[in-house]
Amino acid sequence: MRISNYFFYTTKESPSGAEIVSHKLMLQSGMISQTSAGIYTWLPLGFKVLTKISNIIRDEHDKFGAIEILMPTIQPASLWHESNRYDSYGAELLRFKDRRDQEMLYGPTNEETATDVFRKYVKSYKDLPKLIYHIQWKFRDEIRPRFGVMRGREFLMKDSYSFDISREAAEETYNSVFKLYIKIIKRIGMAPLVVQAESGAIGGNLSHEFHILAETGESTLYYDKEVLNVKDEADFLKLKNLFAVSDEKYDPENCAISKENLCISKGIEIGHIFYFGQKYSKTMNAKVQMPDGSSIYPYMGSYGIGVSRLVGAIIEASHDENGIIWPKSIAPFNVALINTLQNNEELTKVADSKLKQNNVDVIYDDRNISAGKKFNDIDLIGIPMQIIIGNSYKNDHVFEVKLRKTSEIIKFNSEDALMDYIIQNI
Repeated sequence: MRISNYFFYTTKESPSGAEIVSHKLMLQSGMISQTSAGIYTWLPLGFKVLTKISNIIRDEHDKFGAIEILMPTIQPASLWHESNRYDSYGAELLRFKDRRDQEMLYGPTNEETATDVFRKYVKSYKDLPKLIYHIQWKFRDEIRPRFGVMRGREFLMKDSYSFDISREAAEETYNSVFKLYIKIIKRIGMAPLVVQAESGAIGGNLSHEFHILAETGESTLYYDKEVLNVKDEADFLKLKNLFAVSDEKYDPENCAISKENLCISKGIEIGHIFYFGQKYSKTMNAKVQMPDGSSIYPYMGSYGIGVSRLVGAIIEASHDENGIIWPKSIAPFNVALINTLQNNEELTKVADSKLKQNNVDVIYDDRNISAGKKFNDIDLIGIPMQIIIGNSYKNDHVFEVKLRKTSEIIKFNSEDALMDYIIQNI
């Protein structure tokens, strides 16, 4: 993709009202545009990152055996009256009436809709277990929307809902999804921390939050330094001291983490899972028939990942004074191709054609501007690798690759060596 043909607009100006790094950098790099308070248009760069994260989540859920559906953003209030949450949820629930004077709402979550779908179609214990999920926009009418996509009113979430025949089976599903979340966060390129949590408005009595470390995080976490080295997802369930402890629950006298291993840092919540048993299946009369003709209410859980929030959280955790540093798995482009010699298209033809032949997702800065401006913009948007073609190539046929994370420069004397390195490291 040539920048001259792309929707590419960056600015050095510090955006007014941007209080945290991610909000500032997302606006400066042209990832998002504010439409109104807490509501954003996702521009091409931001949308590519959002899509890549969604695709990782989707791929892992599909391999896990979850079944994707798509539930509506607008829900009838009658479902929330059934679950007894309509009046108790609070002012964040956007309520309104349609032209037929029916009470409606813009869904902040989908427990009611998922339970309604289940009860319409699943009638027998033979059809259990079931795990359905979707990736959909939500809305919470925050009193003070701020911090960009970290606390917006409209946000993209993956939420999934499980239905099991017994508490034991439901807890087994819960533990499996727990491990799935660890796998997803690692695949995205971040190190997860798990916190035992309260269930809040969702309800239930088994709940965990998933955090990533960031200096600007809202939560103070106490954790074992070994947690970031854990390779096996199952170990997070086996080892109690791998669960981080939030500030309000930290008790230095009864902490399972040794003083030698204790670390304290800020974290950002990016996922939350809940087991709530028969809370919704009972109140909404979602039953399945057992072999003896009796009926039971399935045991349920719900599992959320804040997809749009995750974009901001990753920037908070991975940036420097020059801009964003994307993990390779979710960068908007794998490679940036920078020609430092203006009006010299011949320099880029070889590398550009080789990249296309190998299906490398590349953004080519073909603008007729200074090399310094090109480098600043590419650093700002956080592309992991930059191929620099200029006098070194013109005079000595040397390609230079700059790594965004470390600023290391690697030189290659042949196109084949360059391509081998790029393909192995994207």
